[in-house]
Amino acid sequence: MNLSLIDPFILAQDYPDALTGKARSGHAACIRFNRKGDFLASGRADGTVVIFDIETNGVARKLRGHTRQIQALSWSGDGRYLLSSSSDWKCILWDLRDGSKLRTVRFEAAVYIAELHPTNHLLFVASLFEHHPFLVDLSSPIPLKHQLPTAPKRPKLERAHLTEKQALQDAKQLTCVTVFTAQGDHIIAGTNRGWLNIIEVRSRVTIHSTHLCSGAIFLLRLTASGRDMVSNASDRVIRTTPIPNFSQADLDLENTKIEVEHRFQDVVNRLSWNHVVFSSTGDYVAASTYMNHDIYMWERGRGSLVKILEGPKEELGMVEWHPHRPFVVACGLETGRIYLWSIITPQRWSALAPDFAEVEENVEYVEREDEFDIHPIEEIHKRRLDLEDEAVDVLTLDPVKGDLEQSVFTMPVILDIMDGESEEEIVAVGPGTMRRKSPGEGRDWMNGVESGNDAEEQGGGMSKKGVNAAAEKTPNRPRKR
Repeated sequence: MNLSLIDPFILAQDYPDALTGKARSGHAACIRFNRKGDFLASGRADGTVVIFDIETNGVARKLRGHTRQIQALSWSGDGRYLLSSSSDWKCILWDLRDGSKLRTVRFEAAVYIAELHPTNHLLFVASLFEHHPFLVDLSSPIPLKHQLPTAPKRPKLERAHLTEKQALQDAKQLTCVTVFTAQGDHIIAGTNRGWLNIIEVRSRVTIHSTHLCSGAIFLLRLTASGRDMVSNASDRVIRTTPIPNFSQADLDLENTKIEVEHRFQDVVNRLSWNHVVFSSTGDYVAASTYMNHDIYMWERGRGSLVKILEGPKEELGMVEWHPHRPFVVACGLETGRIYLWSIITPQRWSALAPDFAEVEENVEYVEREDEFDIHPIEEIHKRRLDLEDEAVDVLTLDPVKGDLEQSVFTMPVILDIMDGESEEEIVAVGPGTMRRKSPGEGRDWMNGVESGNDAEEQGGGMSKKGVNAAAEKTPNRPRKR
């Protein structure tokens, strides 16, 4: 019924156009939607993971296990498991059925990003700060960490004329980001020298490498189908590239080339990009800007800029697009708020009544001949009973876009009223510094404490001078015994 109230032309719009809301629970550092899109995970600066319910915009669960800022989050395919990586050198796999820690893995350096396998939640790949990446197997109680190569595999012609200096430089390359392909058979790794390495999961060997750019690649994202990839590098250029299916048995790896489809950049202002993401359909690319509060959106079909989303007056960090709706969220770097952009949909009230019509201006109404006839009460009562006899189905759920047949897991919501953190409970002390309000702050007028604020700032109470003046004007009344 609600869909019928919305203009069909607005339903066809593929990207958001206005800032419509915000959410807050602590200082958010990173965010991630699950595959179904009904929950949003937020990693806070204090190491807590907060899961928001998108429909109610409320906190569904809080997970505590890290001691420092959360760097990245990754959901399993069925939405039951969540992997959190932190700068405290640990990765934790959470079971959201009861909020318990399923596995905890500690590394030798801070974890920059970690990604779960598309189908196996007990396998993930992690990129460490100034260290080799690892493929971690969690099938046993003791995690097995396999070190992955970082040196690129050059073509045969280049390997034949490779000098010793170039070989040493290739060996010193560091992997900045790693992601799984859609099938999960290969890992795509980006290095600090602009190389893309394709690593086979089974053998953990680099089977193909492509030099994508001259700067460091620090972000890779794939579409839902896994056929296209977007990359963010230090040269201030966003690139989209089609990804071949490396699982094909007849694929010629020597002659396979990963070519850039589009290059998105700000030629005038030379802006840097904090984070990039694909849209739900893969037709658009959104990016948050460095030292700016806008979100740029490009269309891949024409390779042009289609929208600049105006945000709050603070720099935005990580940006995420809803898996199935034109809905974008981003977290502010200074305050840690989560901002939401969507489509403002004016409702069509004519859908409530078939004979109701919306008009631009007043028109002359011509009434029907029997419109205001008086009918007997028995006939009106009979019509009402006939309408009540119609069976109304209130139990069958209509299929919603994005529902997965294999996603039978539904996270139970734990209602903990004492664990809430609203906007009113947290105040800003300085730039990027937050503190919790004291229980009695702002209520001095209730405790009789003298304050320099006026009556309106004291919660509507009367000031001390006003109380004394009122006491002088009031005559003394005899006290009853």
